[in-house]
Amino acid sequence: MTHTPATTDGMPDDRQQDIEAEVTRQVLRSFADCTDPRLRQVLQSLVQHLHAFVRDVRLTEKEWDLGIDFLTRTGHITDDRRQEFILLSDVLGVSMQTVAVNNEAYGRATEATVFGPFFVEDSPEIEPGGDMSFGARGEPCWVEGTVTDSAGDPVPGARVEVWEADEDGFYDTQYDDDRTAARAHLFTDADGRYRFWGLTPTPYAIPHDGPVGQLLAATGRSPMRASHLHFMVSAPALRTLVTHIFVRGDELLDSDAVFGVKESLVKEFHTQGRGSPTPDGRDLTDRVWSRVRFDIVLAPDGT
Repeated sequence: MTHTPATTDGMPDDRQQDIEAEVTRQVLRSFADCTDPRLRQVLQSLVQHLHAFVRDVRLTEKEWDLGIDFLTRTGHITDDRRQEFILLSDVLGVSMQTVAVNNEAYGRATEATVFGPFFVEDSPEIEPGGDMSFGARGEPCWVEGTVTDSAGDPVPGARVEVWEADEDGFYDTQYDDDRTAARAHLFTDADGRYRFWGLTPTPYAIPHDGPVGQLLAATGRSPMRASHLHFMVSAPALRTLVTHIFVRGDELLDSDAVFGVKESLVKEFHTQGRGSPTPDGRDLTDRVWSRVRFDIVLAPDGT
């Protein structure tokens, strides 16, 4: 058991503070010969903040051991279908802070939000008006809108990637049968318009059977995410947008587990009664469905 000399207010005395500061200085000097200036900047800043954290909370060796164990378990549960480190970044707000830093406000450009751990490359392509649900359970939802640049000009041929959870709160990658469902991509037409059938979003819990879930439980936080539909929109010379739209009236809008909600992304999902005619004449056999409009504005690339 070690003893830290302290002043009457519980803080380390001057000699102890000098010892601790010297440790930080030694580590910072170890990166002085790094030939990559950006790598040197990032690592030295990281060291300064980590050392300041350890000193600020007076981290115990037992707490350090618990932290290492937590990160080890986070790595062990991560695989090609589950990214626990992204989940950890999300619930600590690091993901949203990174989004904010890398997507500076630009005119009327649509706001970005978290990427999340459930995106999959090479989603199937659907035609305009196609159904991205591919049999996933849920209430049908007609989604339409335009993609324009910040000057208001339509963006033809923009790639619109969409994905979401089913009505049970699960993405296709969370099932064991290798299904592809509730995800697709399509392209805007000559007037920058897009349209597709999806599912009315429903709330769900982020995976909480691992270390991140234990962290939330220990701190009294809910693992629930507000209802949302993911978008990633890209086009040449324009900044790629990663965002969601959220359902107005959802009680979870103010307590989203990953801090992803922005007021500009909250949309009205209008419920349509049984037998209501659909925009494309689709026969929904007397099912209730909804519709939403989401007009997207892309900022110039490099902004």
